[in-house]
Amino acid sequence: MVNPKDLRPKDLGKACEQLIQIEDLMPLSFPYDQPGMEPEFPEVKPEWRERYCTSLDGCVALDTLQRPQTEAEEIELVQKFLNGLEKVFSDANNGVLQPLYLSFEYCAKCDTCSDACHIYKASGDKELYRPIFRADAFRKIYKNYCTRGGKLKKKFIGADMEVNWETVARLGELAYRCNLCRRCAQTCPLGLDNSLFAKEIRKIFSQEMGIAPSSLHKKGTELQLKTGSSTGIGKAAFLDMVEFLEEDIEDRIGRKIKIPIDKEGADILLIHNAGEFVAWPENPAAFAILFDEAGVDWTLSSEMMGYDSVNYGIWYDDIQAKKIVKEQMEAAKNLGVKRIVIGECGHAHKASAIVADRMLNGEDKIPVESFLPIMWELVMTGRLKFDPSKNNFPVTLHDPCNMVRQMGIVKPQREILKVIA
Repeated sequence: MVNPKDLRPKDLGKACEQLIQIEDLMPLSFPYDQPGMEPEFPEVKPEWRERYCTSLDGCVALDTLQRPQTEAEEIELVQKFLNGLEKVFSDANNGVLQPLYLSFEYCAKCDTCSDACHIYKASGDKELYRPIFRADAFRKIYKNYCTRGGKLKKKFIGADMEVNWETVARLGELAYRCNLCRRCAQTCPLGLDNSLFAKEIRKIFSQEMGIAPSSLHKKGTELQLKTGSSTGIGKAAFLDMVEFLEEDIEDRIGRKIKIPIDKEGADILLIHNAGEFVAWPENPAAFAILFDEAGVDWTLSSEMMGYDSVNYGIWYDDIQAKKIVKEQMEAAKNLGVKRIVIGECGHAHKASAIVADRMLNGEDKIPVESFLPIMWELVMTGRLKFDPSKNNFPVTLHDPCNMVRQMGIVKPQREILKVIA
């Protein structure tokens, strides 16, 4: 029997029903801490246990990872994982090779990152969710199977971890118990990044083993590459939505605005998360009003891949991510715009401004910027004027991890807020 309070990385390979139970986790906060308020969490279905890996904590992220039916299938899956693991430090195209290697070699096990990890703290400090737990399992497996001294000196170099299907499956699931926010990296006194291990494990599963959550792959990147948007919105639907925005703006504020589409040679190609058009149309409408008021030379694109800034590939698969950023850049190049501006979407900021910069060659690139510094410039130069007395209500400013912690965009939104509120 595995004790969840004294869990070790090598326990990932031990057969047991479930490492973490719902009742082991931290109680929910207000108002769900009141009697009768906590929702019921259903038991794992027996057919799920037979088909998927539910033995981590009863949840399934990798719905395309199914239990092998034969010993040969298990051996094949484990070998694919080890093949992918070996490529992690040998792939010249890996854009995070240096920080990954530093994080692999120089962790002091000081555990500072644990107090910064919201998932670990919200779990009630369960060892399984500690940031260095996943990283340590990664190290032990790599040293055992991918280094010369692993087999001979495993106990002396921290390589005492064997791999079976349960190990691989649980490690794959554990990689999706991290949302790559990088609070651990910001807190680490050595600047090491434990989220890199979660990302690399996801990449091994997707790129080497062909296993990824269908919500990210089939319904995410594959759908986007097929239709132009992860929402499934096609060009005709996009144009209808823009027309609706124009009518809605006129109805609400009495101002007739023609939203530019496919304007060649514009200064800015504004790309929104396509989900905004579906669920929060007031956001793209606000951009249209502000840009029109300030006289910005801008356009939207109706070209496939040009109207959705989403890129789910950055969460699990570099190949899928690169396909998407190349298509998005191509849409901008076809219009001859001077720069791309990303609207409201944190992960799209990271994908287009940081990840794409490492993935693309010089001739494939167009400058990519966040909307926040541009809005700051429009406000501070007086091209946009506001009456703060109309905003006499409390405002909370949220710092998105991808814009602030990962890109360092800190001051523009604060200075804008001081002007308008």
